[in-house]
Amino acid sequence: MANSTEKTDSARRRAQTHFTASEQRDTLVHREIEKERAASNAKIVKLRALRLAKEAADKEEKDKAVAEKELAKSARTRGKKATHKNPA
Repeated sequence: MANSTEKTDSARRRAQTHFTASEQRDTLVHREIEKERAASNAKIVKLRALRLAKEAADKEEKDKAVAEKELAKSARTRGKKATHKNPA
């Protein structure tokens, strides 16, 4: 009877050892996945910030060009009106 109890205990210890090792591997894999996910998220945040900054700079440049074009147009219009008022 003692012999069968020892065999059962030995089998249980071996199984527990394999189970523990498997859990440790799973934990390491999950940690690596989380690290990769965090790195990917950081990269996405950085790229999103760069894209938004570029879009803002492009919009500012476009707005400036439109304003300059409007200013030039109004200056030409004012110049034409000034020459027509003095027909002398």
